[in-house]
Amino acid sequence: MITMSPEAQDIFLTGLRNAHGLETQAEQMINRQLERLQNYPQVAQQLRSHLAETQQQQQRLDTLLAQYSSSTSSIKEAAMGFMANMQTLGHAIADDEILKNTFANLAFENFEIASYKSLISMAETFGQTQAIGLLQQSLQEEERMARWISDNVAEVTKQYCALRVSGEKADR
Repeated sequence: MITMSPEAQDIFLTGLRNAHGLETQAEQMINRQLERLQNYPQVAQQLRSHLAETQQQQQRLDTLLAQYSSSTSSIKEAAMGFMANMQTLGHAIADDEILKNTFANLAFENFEIASYKSLISMAETFGQTQAIGLLQQSLQEEERMARWISDNVAEVTKQYCALRVSGEKADR
């Protein structure tokens, strides 16, 4: 690990804590959605798979924070978890919950992608090359999930429409 100035370290650690908070938010969103999913097994399977990746991403960020004798921010973790629960609760009352969750998930994955790209750029800028591999692994997982969601928006929408038209429960 190359030594950074206090300012550089503060910037990098803030970025790592922010990313960890995002992963906490993602974990809560996925858990709430999985609790309610009924008619979209392909979505549930993908969410379960990404939940495991999300937990691994949190562990990678914990590893990086520990390398700097730092930890997560309890306040950020609580706030991000709360926001995730409120968002999914807001979608739960909608007739098109699955669509709202799909759109939100795609947006959120892209937010996480931007976060990891920024962290990789910080690591390069500050000479923290040991962090880049872990961050790139998480970035690739987020990009894969975003691609899957994007590739399946039309299919989820068609399934939702078919269920609604046939009079079945389609929201989740």
